[in-house]
Formats: sequence, structure tokens, C-alpha cells
Amino acid sequence: MTLGPQRGGAAAAPGDPAGAGEAAPPDGHDHAFRHSYTRDRAQLLRRLSRIEGQVRGIGRMVDDDTYCIDVLTQVSAATRALENVALLLLEDHLDHCVRHAAIQGGPEADEKIAEASAAIARLVRS
Repeated sequence: MTLGPQRGGAAAAPGDPAGAGEAAPPDGHDHAFRHSYTRDRAQLLRRLSRIEGQVRGIGRMVDDDTYCIDVLTQVSAATRALENVALLLLEDHLDHCVRHAAIQGGPEADEKIAEASAAIARLVRS
């Protein structure tokens, strides 16, 4: 039984679902295991598709000269929806990527924790 290609085109061997035998990519990130959001990819894409529709609707509202407060209400709803997507991605990142790096230890763990901290700071500021 062969498994489908992993990110970057390398196939994982049976018993090696993460494709851990792959060489490290030049960007310095450990892509040797699948990112956890891939298991929720369909859900995330559905959410993003709905958000995309909301934003197009906001554009139509502006084009139709809809009452400002009604447009702002829709902007707020779209913003909350995007924030929820960001929180799901962050949760998966912490639960998968950061946890994996922490188990491995060393500089990768420090880097992943710093990345997560910076992502949280960006979300809080937005």
C-alpha cells in the first residue's frame, strides 16, 4: 500500500505517516511532518469561502450605497469570522507544531515558541 504524496511531493512510507525521512527544506521549517491544519483543511476552506462571500457582499453594499451602520455591522461580522479562523490555526499550531518542537527540544523549540508568541501578539493587536 502506498500513501499519497506529502507536501513537496515526497511520499511517506507505510508506518511513517509524517514522511519523517524527508530532507529539511531550505526555509528552515520542519516540514517533515504534516501540519495539523491539513486534517481540518476542508472545514477551514469552507469557512474562508463563506468569509470571501461576506467580503464580496460588503463590496456590493458599498457599491449600492447601503447605510453605513449596516456596512459596518457586516465588516464586524467578517472580521470576527477571520479572527475565528486565525484562532483555529493558532490552536492547531500550538497543539501540533509547537508541541512537536518542544518534544524535540533545542533551538527549534525556542524558534516555534517565539513564532507562536509573535503570532499571538499580532492577533491581539488586530
